[in-house]
Amino acid sequence: MRNVAKSLVGLLGLGLAVFGPSLASASDDPELIFKRSTVWHFLTPDHKLAVYAIDDPVVEGVACHFTLPEKGGVKGMLGLAEETSDISLACRQVGPISFKEKFEQGSDMYSQSRSLFFKKMQIVRGCDAKRNVLVYLVYSDKLIEGSPKNSTSSVPIMPWGDTPAVKCSDWLE
Repeated sequence: MRNVAKSLVGLLGLGLAVFGPSLASASDDPELIFKRSTVWHFLTPDHKLAVYAIDDPVVEGVACHFTLPEKGGVKGMLGLAEETSDISLACRQVGPISFKEKFEQGSDMYSQSRSLFFKKMQIVRGCDAKRNVLVYLVYSDKLIEGSPKNSTSSVPIMPWGDTPAVKCSDWLE
């Protein structure tokens, strides 16, 4: 019975490794900028740090870059590895800022599955109305226990060329 359970978990992991990435995001998929090996493995993939870029789907003119670890080895190759919650985040104004729609404080900007069972990375957005600053938070959570590891990035909304700065508070629900 134990071997049957292990086989089912292995098949499920292989299925998620093949089909999981297409189900990962709440917005457009992030663009891979580069990967850097951190631990070498013989005959299996190395552990890596991967740097991605994503544009905020609601706020035109803001791009975020995040770095997350990717496990290698046999478990990583089969999609069975438990990914760590160590994720860094940097968001910047890259053009004139405009809002496509209203948003709530702490609304999801992007999410991605990070393990076989119930763990995902989320980037959420908020507005510091007093300072007219967009605030982005990345964290990883599990269904049962969550994670205190997180990273925050702030984007002051500035004029861009002749385009005046908008107020993020005008776009809060």
